Amino acid sequence: MNQLTRNIPSTEVAEMVGRDHNEVLKDIRRIINQLGEGNLPQSYFIESTYTNTQNKELPCFLLTKKGCELYGTRMTGEKGTQFAVQYIERFNEMEKQVINQTNLPQDPITLALEAALETRKTVQTIQTEVKEVKADIEELRDNLHITSSQAKVIRKKVAEKVYEALGGKESKAYKHLNKKLFSACWGEFKDYFDINEFRDLQKNKFEDGLKFLFMWQPRTELRLEIEHYNTQLQLKLVK
Repeated sequence: MNQLTRNIPSTEVAEMVGRDHNEVLKDIRRIINQLGEGNLPQSYFIESTYTNTQNKELPCFLLTKKGCELYGTRMTGEKGTQFAVQYIERFNEMEKQVINQTNLPQDPITLALEAALETRKTVQTIQTEVKEVKADIEELRDNLHITSSQAKVIRKKVAEKVYEALGGKESKAYKHLNKKLFSACWGEFKDYFDINEFRDLQKNKFEDGLKFLFMWQPRTELRLEIEHYNTQLQLKLVK
């Protein structure tokens, strides 16, 4: 709300009272001198300038409603009454204009900017939500367990490694140690991936699981036991 719209220039006051503007300026300056500049707040008279018809910048005062009331006390009779009516109506008009301006719809450019800003905020919110959804999907994907077909592949790979380590299903070591070796292989597999059941292996670690089994071999103690049983069989065959 522009406070200048609540002032009446001294040029307009001069027209209201039917006096020369210079005379009105003298009256106002006289009032200021009488009261003392330090005691007169700007809520009465505000120094300003205006441009006349010759395009010259000249001094003037802006009178607030209080200033008009104070200036009106210097006039008596009909002139004083007429001035009071005029400035009161003038200020009422300005008050209505301020109210109307407040109720007017906003400037189209301002509305467009606000709409663009709101759209930008909406887009940013959507982008943030999309990122969160993507993160949730990635987390979900990472936490998915291996499929039944992948579990079948791992189970088959474990069996192959155990059979290979024992010397085949027909070996004596297989008959005595197959349960022990299966238990060892599965135990090390689950310990390595920190899972309770091999089916709990995360889907994104399936290839790591195959690599582990490809490189797996029994501990030294088990290898010695396997060798012991298989060597016994060979000795019997020689005899």
